Amino acid sequence: MDIKQLKQFVHLADTLHFGRASEASHISPSALSRSIKQLEEEVGAELFERDNRSVALTTDGDIFLSYARDALSQWDMIRTQLMERSGELQGEISMYCSVTASYSFLFDILSEFRHNYPKIEIKLHTGDPEHAIARVIAGDEDFAITAKPDILPSGLAFKTIALSPLLFIAPKKRSAQRQAPDANTPMILSETGLARKRVDRWFKDQQIKPHIYAQVAGNEAIVSMVSLGFGIGVVPKIVLQNSPLANTVEVLQIEPELKGYEVGIVTLEKKLKSPLISAFWSQLKTAR
Repeated sequence: MDIKQLKQFVHLADTLHFGRASEASHISPSALSRSIKQLEEEVGAELFERDNRSVALTTDGDIFLSYARDALSQWDMIRTQLMERSGELQGEISMYCSVTASYSFLFDILSEFRHNYPKIEIKLHTGDPEHAIARVIAGDEDFAITAKPDILPSGLAFKTIALSPLLFIAPKKRSAQRQAPDANTPMILSETGLARKRVDRWFKDQQIKPHIYAQVAGNEAIVSMVSLGFGIGVVPKIVLQNSPLANTVEVLQIEPELKGYEVGIVTLEKKLKSPLISAFWSQLKTAR
């Protein structure tokens, strides 16, 4: 089997959709179907269950996916090692982050790196920050910009690039809401994630059962709802600093303060053996 075929298999395993996987592989859906069938014949096992409506990995396919990811990782490693010996690194690395993180940190992170390694391409994906660590663990991304969790999963390396307090914010036009939130204060909070865990812990420590007016996905939406006067929200400072609605809300001086974020870059420790990954990692400046 060849590397291109393994990449096609991984694309299909990730998307479970022949159309999207064939587009990512730059081949037609029928060519991708033939390639997968050939791969199944070579390994002697059915890797996907498929019909006219759906595609799903079989148990054997799930096992083979781990092999395929490791094989592709090893291939990238040996290829970049040989390139390094020739005197110039080239290839591709992928990164995942939220839209806010992309315009908050990417310029500083990538400007020096692009100057020093012009032949290394950066593939950037943006989305919900809650998915960042999972995408790195799954092997979908080489790096992700994310807040450091209270417990970092084993096998990951994390380098802090910024510190961001978590802030209580209120609408400027509602001066009555300048006091600390209590059981009657309408709260606008994240559905899940690190900020939600920390604000839930804050209320528990204060022995307050919060009145949750809305739970939303995305910190930018919290700023928007607070600016409209729906209640008090909690967002990282970097989100507020980059929000076009920052001047419509005010930061509440609440004691005790919420524990802030360590924003950083995360990658798999085993990937640091790759010269491309190591080159990127070594240029990251740690926040103090």
